[in-house]
Amino acid sequence: MGDMSRYEVAIAGAGITGLVTALELHERGHRVRVFEEVKDIKPLGVGLNILPHSAVHLDRLGVLDRMLARGVATSNLDYINIQGQTLWSEPRGLSAGYPVPQVSMYRGVLQFELLAAVKERLGDDAVVSGMRAVAGRDEPDSNQAVLTVEHRDSGERVDVVADLVIGCDGIHSRVRREFAGDEGPPLWNGQMLWRSVTRMKPYRDGRTMFMAGTNEVKLVAYPLTEVGDDGMCDINWIAELRMDPNDMPDREDWNRLGQRSEFQSHFADWNWDWLDIAALIGDGSGPPPDGDGSGPVYVFPMVDRDPLDTWIDGRLTLLGDAAHPMYPVGSNGASQGIIDAAVLAQALDDHPTVAEALVAYDAERRPATAAVVRANRSFGPERVLDIAYERAPNGFERIEDVFAEGEREEIVGSYRRTAGFAVDQVKGSDD
Repeated sequence: MGDMSRYEVAIAGAGITGLVTALELHERGHRVRVFEEVKDIKPLGVGLNILPHSAVHLDRLGVLDRMLARGVATSNLDYINIQGQTLWSEPRGLSAGYPVPQVSMYRGVLQFELLAAVKERLGDDAVVSGMRAVAGRDEPDSNQAVLTVEHRDSGERVDVVADLVIGCDGIHSRVRREFAGDEGPPLWNGQMLWRSVTRMKPYRDGRTMFMAGTNEVKLVAYPLTEVGDDGMCDINWIAELRMDPNDMPDREDWNRLGQRSEFQSHFADWNWDWLDIAALIGDGSGPPPDGDGSGPVYVFPMVDRDPLDTWIDGRLTLLGDAAHPMYPVGSNGASQGIIDAAVLAQALDDHPTVAEALVAYDAERRPATAAVVRANRSFGPERVLDIAYERAPNGFERIEDVFAEGEREEIVGSYRRTAGFAVDQVKGSDD
């Protein structure tokens, strides 16, 4: 086992995975600093899901309860056709036999809760804001690595020397360039996502997530808050359409505003008896949680990058979206990064040197996440939607007339296993 107290670690990026990595490494005695490009970190973004295979790690770190207090324990995931009929429904989290819940919550709230935990445990100076990662490199002669950061205000560059440098700086990672060179823009599959939040009366049990339509015209929704005294909750939704490839925006930006007129007409004929689709998509009269109505719409392309041949160079490595950007299919983006952090931290425990630990980390996580990237490109479990539309475009009377026995279970179950969150693959915090 390595000397857990001796490693100085520099992390590029104070997103979800960077902050979880800081907590994981601090828990094991390492000295960590996180460098974040944004000067004033703000709670940006809309909703996300923390799946059980990552929630077990947040539970072990003692922060899962903070997330549950600010989010919703998802009860079910339903696949729905255009007519509002259920194609497949499965329990989630504790109801499915996992040792921990699946949690739906605001992305920004999750980031802020993690940031608060990092500052409480590591100190206020553990996160250095306004410092953009420019590059990372290994220094084999000194058995150290260097993270070059740049002051946003002055432009001054500083070399941060550490025993381990980790790039957690997202899909446009500058640290990744050490491994991949200039890859150009991320790869777009021709689909656009419009994301927003609407405060309204809950549908079904107030804890259900659904995916509806087809992978050409799709609507995804799930509640982010418990039902309040007003009888309402905040519901995250994503409208997804396939677009003209020439309409690709110049750069992905989670804060790029879109317009409802760009997608609303595609859902005009969706009339369900259990959910008012027009009310869900809304008119922008919010934003919640200030009151009734829906908030601004943010538009984002569905993009990823090809898997790399390696994530390691001596004492330099990648984690999260910097390592394996993937389509937001199957709610796996943030979850896979959280798992990266846990595996890396454990590898440092189990091996006598940083370099050996990184080899073990790379060997375990890179092939696993590459499989998820590939599965997401074929839409993972959401293939159920397309199959149902091909076979029964006008709906059905009996689902057994649409799918063969065991077919739906095989599609969704194989994805769970590929992504690592089949029930028997997830262990509790006491194991």
